[in-house]
Amino acid sequence: MSVTTSEQLFKPLDAITFENTISHQCGVTMNDSVEARCIAEVMEKKPGIRVTYLPAMIRIDGEGRIEFKMDEISEALGREMTPHLFEISTSTHYGRMVMVDDNTVVLFGNMDDALAYE
Repeated sequence: MSVTTSEQLFKPLDAITFENTISHQCGVTMNDSVEARCIAEVMEKKPGIRVTYLPAMIRIDGEGRIEFKMDEISEALGREMTPHLFEISTSTHYGRMVMVDDNTVVLFGNMDDALAYE
């Protein structure tokens, strides 16, 4: 699901309800670039992923886990994307980021799920 405005992502403080719960959400924020747009275009086709385009940034958010496949991104980009180049493309992330292998970077919203890769 692609979101072109920030209205669903950012809320005024008085509209936020604080709860003592764990969300299991995860995501990345990237500076808008050729690589970031390509990553976003690949990821917005996946179920359960929300991509938000902001004036200078792109956010990719999901629930539980987000799996980034470098071969899928490379094919769409037209050149090689490695896990290391992927990390350079991301400004920040939330959740536990794990490089599973040379082709897969996974963000875990549930920290217990990431323990299998420690």
